[in-house]
Amino acid sequence: MSNEIEIELDDDLDLQEPKKYKVFLLNDDYSTMDFVIDVLVKVFRKSVDESANIMLNIHNNGREVCGVYTHEIAATKVGQVKTLAREKGFPLKAVMEEE
Repeated sequence: MSNEIEIELDDDLDLQEPKKYKVFLLNDDYSTMDFVIDVLVKVFRKSVDESANIMLNIHNNGREVCGVYTHEIAATKVGQVKTLAREKGFPLKAVMEEE
Protein backbone atom coordinates (compact mmCIF):
# COMPACT_ATOMS: atom_id res chain seq x y z
CA MET A 1 0.00 0.00 0.00
CA SER A 2 1.56 3.28 -1.12
CA ASN A 3 0.76 6.73 0.25
CA GLU A 4 2.22 8.55 -2.73
CA ILE A 5 0.01 10.91 -4.72
CA GLU A 6 0.99 11.92 -8.19
CA ILE A 7 0.06 15.43 -9.32
CA GLU A 8 0.36 16.51 -12.89
CA LEU A 9 1.20 20.20 -13.25
CA ASP A 10 0.29 22.25 -16.26
CA ASP A 11 3.54 23.63 -17.69
CA ASP A 12 1.74 26.15 -19.90
CA LEU A 13 0.77 28.77 -17.32
CA ASP A 14 -0.30 32.03 -18.91
CA LEU A 15 1.00 34.76 -16.63
CA GLN A 16 0.18 38.38 -17.23
CA GLU A 17 1.54 41.53 -15.63
CA PRO A 18 -1.02 43.21 -13.37
CA LYS A 19 -2.66 46.36 -14.69
CA LYS A 20 -0.98 49.59 -13.63
CA TYR A 21 -2.70 52.73 -12.43
CA LYS A 22 -1.48 56.32 -12.47
CA VAL A 23 -2.11 58.34 -9.33
CA PHE A 24 -2.72 62.04 -9.92
CA LEU A 25 -2.90 64.93 -7.45
CA LEU A 26 -5.45 67.56 -8.45
CA ASN A 27 -5.00 71.31 -8.06
CA ASP A 28 -7.22 73.28 -5.73
CA ASP A 29 -7.20 76.88 -4.52
CA TYR A 30 -6.84 76.07 -0.80
CA SER A 31 -4.11 73.48 -0.19
CA THR A 32 -0.80 75.18 0.50
CA MET A 33 2.22 74.44 -1.64
CA ASP A 34 4.10 73.31 1.46
CA PHE A 35 1.35 70.82 2.30
CA VAL A 36 1.39 69.38 -1.24
CA ILE A 37 5.17 68.98 -1.07
CA ASP A 38 4.82 67.30 2.33
CA VAL A 39 2.27 64.83 0.91
CA LEU A 40 4.53 64.03 -2.04
CA VAL A 41 7.45 63.34 0.30
CA LYS A 42 5.47 61.28 2.83
CA VAL A 43 3.03 59.35 0.63
CA PHE A 44 4.85 59.08 -2.68
CA ARG A 45 8.43 59.02 -1.30
CA LYS A 46 9.64 61.80 -3.59
CA SER A 47 12.65 64.00 -2.81
CA VAL A 48 11.97 67.60 -1.80
CA ASP A 49 13.28 68.89 -5.15
CA GLU A 50 11.20 66.42 -7.15
CA SER A 51 8.17 67.22 -4.98
CA ALA A 52 8.57 70.94 -5.66
CA ASN A 53 8.65 70.29 -9.43
CA ILE A 54 5.56 68.06 -9.27
CA MET A 55 3.75 70.62 -7.08
CA LEU A 56 4.43 73.38 -9.62
CA ASN A 57 3.15 71.16 -12.44
CA ILE A 58 -0.02 70.49 -10.43
CA HIS A 59 -0.43 74.23 -9.84
CA ASN A 60 0.14 75.16 -13.50
CA ASN A 61 -1.57 72.23 -15.27
CA GLY A 62 -4.37 71.30 -12.87
CA ARG A 63 -3.02 67.83 -12.14
CA GLU A 64 0.14 65.75 -12.32
CA VAL A 65 1.12 62.08 -12.13
CA CYS A 66 2.72 61.26 -8.77
CA GLY A 67 3.35 57.57 -9.42
CA VAL A 68 2.28 54.41 -11.25
CA TYR A 69 1.27 51.39 -9.15
CA THR A 70 -0.81 48.23 -9.09
CA HIS A 71 -4.50 48.73 -8.24
CA GLU A 72 -4.19 47.97 -4.53
CA ILE A 73 -1.18 50.22 -3.98
CA ALA A 74 -2.69 53.06 -6.04
CA ALA A 75 -5.94 52.86 -4.04
CA THR A 76 -3.93 52.94 -0.80
CA LYS A 77 -2.02 56.05 -1.94
CA VAL A 78 -5.31 57.80 -2.84
CA GLY A 79 -6.66 56.94 0.62
CA GLN A 80 -3.52 58.18 2.36
CA VAL A 81 -3.76 61.53 0.57
CA LYS A 82 -7.42 61.85 1.55
CA THR A 83 -6.64 61.06 5.19
CA LEU A 84 -3.73 63.52 5.42
CA ALA A 85 -5.77 66.26 3.73
CA ARG A 86 -8.72 65.80 6.09
CA GLU A 87 -6.44 65.82 9.14
CA LYS A 88 -4.94 69.16 8.05
CA GLY A 89 -8.23 70.65 6.81
CA PHE A 90 -7.30 70.83 3.12
CA PRO A 91 -9.41 69.69 0.14
CA LEU A 92 -6.44 68.11 -1.70
CA LYS A 93 -7.64 65.24 -3.82
CA ALA A 94 -5.90 62.29 -5.47
CA VAL A 95 -7.40 60.14 -8.22
CA MET A 96 -6.23 57.02 -10.02
CA GLU A 97 -6.63 56.10 -13.67
CA GLU A 98 -5.79 52.90 -15.49
CA GLU A 99 -2.61 53.23 -17.54
